[in-house]
Amino acid sequence: MKRYLLLILTVLSACSAPERTVGDIAEWKAEWIGAPWEGEQYDVEAVHHTPEFRKTVNLDGPVRQATAYICGLGMFEMSINGERVGKDYYAPNETMYGTRQEGFSYNIKVDDHDFSNYRVMYLAYDVTDMLERGENDIGVTLGEGWYSAYRKKWIHPFGSPRLLCQIELTMKDGSTRTIVSDRSWEVRPGPIVSNNIYKGEVYDARRKYSGGWTVPALRRPPLGRLERQHGLEDRIMEVLDPKSITPLEDGSYEVDFGEYITGRIHLYGINAPEGCEIEVLHPISPEDDKSWTKSLWNGEYKYIADGTRNAEYAPSFNWYSFYKVIVKGWPGKLKARNIKAEAIYTDIRTTGKFSCSNPMLEAINRLYWRTQTDNLHMGTASDCPHREKGAYTGDGQVACVAMMHNFDANYFYRKWLRDMSDCRDKNTGYVPNGAPWHPGCGGGVAWGAAMCIIPWEHYLHYGDISVLEEHYEAMQGQLSFMESWRTPEGIMDMKLPRDAEKPVYYMNLGEWCPAYSFPDDRLVHTYFLWKCARYLSLSAAALGKGEDAARYALLAEDVRRAFHTCFYDPDRRSYGNNDGSNVFALHMGVPDEYKQDVVESLRKEIEGNGGHLNTGIFGTQIFFDVLCDNGLQELAYEAMTKKDQPSYGWWLEQGATTMWEYWDGHASRNHPMFGGGITWMYTRIAGLQPDPAEPGYKHMIVRPTPVGDLSRASYETLTPFGKARVSWKKGRKGSFSLSILVPPGCHASVYMPGKTEAEEYGEGNHSIYTKD
Repeated sequence: MKRYLLLILTVLSACSAPERTVGDIAEWKAEWIGAPWEGEQYDVEAVHHTPEFRKTVNLDGPVRQATAYICGLGMFEMSINGERVGKDYYAPNETMYGTRQEGFSYNIKVDDHDFSNYRVMYLAYDVTDMLERGENDIGVTLGEGWYSAYRKKWIHPFGSPRLLCQIELTMKDGSTRTIVSDRSWEVRPGPIVSNNIYKGEVYDARRKYSGGWTVPALRRPPLGRLERQHGLEDRIMEVLDPKSITPLEDGSYEVDFGEYITGRIHLYGINAPEGCEIEVLHPISPEDDKSWTKSLWNGEYKYIADGTRNAEYAPSFNWYSFYKVIVKGWPGKLKARNIKAEAIYTDIRTTGKFSCSNPMLEAINRLYWRTQTDNLHMGTASDCPHREKGAYTGDGQVACVAMMHNFDANYFYRKWLRDMSDCRDKNTGYVPNGAPWHPGCGGGVAWGAAMCIIPWEHYLHYGDISVLEEHYEAMQGQLSFMESWRTPEGIMDMKLPRDAEKPVYYMNLGEWCPAYSFPDDRLVHTYFLWKCARYLSLSAAALGKGEDAARYALLAEDVRRAFHTCFYDPDRRSYGNNDGSNVFALHMGVPDEYKQDVVESLRKEIEGNGGHLNTGIFGTQIFFDVLCDNGLQELAYEAMTKKDQPSYGWWLEQGATTMWEYWDGHASRNHPMFGGGITWMYTRIAGLQPDPAEPGYKHMIVRPTPVGDLSRASYETLTPFGKARVSWKKGRKGSFSLSILVPPGCHASVYMPGKTEAEEYGEGNHSIYTKD
């Protein structure tokens, strides 16, 4: 009995929902309010002073229970009696709030009026202990966030910032009271003179007590349906001390924190005369001025002192990406106690752990972990945390398996998948390149394919059928849209927009950021059509939709045959020219009659590259698995451990602490998309794989692959049933020992190296030993 009680508790803790301490609101009585110096729409030409709202409330007795329900768009920070409410930052989560303001034009032709749904998130806080008998001061500051974001040719706003707040009180005597946002509140331009999610923040401490309070303006509600936030919050997850502080010739300081993080710089002990301006600059990358990623895109912040002794400051409404910062205007000598870096990202639990005898593989794994956390904000995963900050669906799907292996991402993906489904074109089924949609997001077939890929991977890793149930219609819609681009030959060749004389390149991408050259876009399009059809078939089967499963399986096979007919060159025995095409083909399944020819062609390509991979972001995700599954595991290990271009190891040799956008290091140096390839460490090297027939690791498939000079490897993760672990090591004289931990109520099939028959094991710890 105790064992099964432990199982139930483990399941609840392993994939737990975000912490919720108070209930949902029964009825909204509050009104949306905003700054009277702003209009309904956000004026992109104007200077925008950040609004600060207040409400004074007198309570004639003690409080039994008080809950604050609040939504501030684009971001908010709330205080009661000078104390900050909540530990979260950049709230609420980003969603598709509604349709954007008119009058802006972009090359990416997506009409947000055709989206399937719109949502706005509110949060609930237990503020019982923050309220007291007598006078209470409630304050809210609004940041622009994504709701009022603007950058030319990239993103434009939904409207001006606005606030909705309702506090429900139950007094000790049983009476109730409701405090609502309305025109009885007051508002003024606060000390945050300006804030922008790209440009940064300016704070003028002289304005803290400047007065100027006035009556707020009423605002129209956003179009989106108001819902309790169901995504994870962003929090201060780490605090870093400087590794070095170097004075520069111009009197400024370069502060090195030793690791590329996202978050903010917190200044302490500011003793500056009134009007002194202290600036913090956040260079994106260490490359020279020829780089097109400038610190301008990453933002800066400025603090203007009011003469207060021992002041401190940290920006509120923007995350910055940096490993070094430049501090200008600091009065006196900048010391380590004056500056700290706060890493702020989504409060997501790390549940995966990989280790092995080769420190380089562990370092590559760490590169991915840091990069992924750097790109988790406001309920989405971004392509990069500085230049674009966009919730790119293609980047998200290519890294989703790595993320699920490293984090408890159950509720993270529940929220983000709703964003993708919301942004689906209700007429065509098309899911755009970013969700929530940013008008500058480029991409192609592999981006919208996220709508079909992520729900299945989520089910595979967490075993929760409800995600497939919720998104099955959206998955079908996306696949139907993809089918509409099939040619008479049966392959896929997308050319959006349909009514344009010339297709838009950044709406129809195939592969991206290749090691050497691009494969045929049509080949990559067709590969993803096959993959989505296959995943729909598997999803339909899991949902008990037999007819759909059979229909999608036939579609996948028909696409696969068309792929081989159109792209295989029998004279060259290859699908491409050292561009990753053979990797895509082998992953789909090459016909037996020429499979070994294709494997041999792939081997020659890699050896001709000096042992380096030859893929972009989507090919790299499957590159190492394909090699391992086709007898080229030693070549896979060699490619993973290379120290020159193109390779992960070359990044490490350059001092990288995060993954880069391009193999050669130009442009962004904080992109998680190449993290898709490292799942090979967990599923092939350590050898732990889920079984689609019994998902969530209820049935563990264990198939370790000792390669190269590795003498040991291990991987563990937290499944819905508890911790699972695989660990192996080589001994002397050819011995091999394997230990596994099978969660309660689960079982494992173990394939020892060189064996084709599995050994079956039940729950608990097991040790297996072989000797040549």
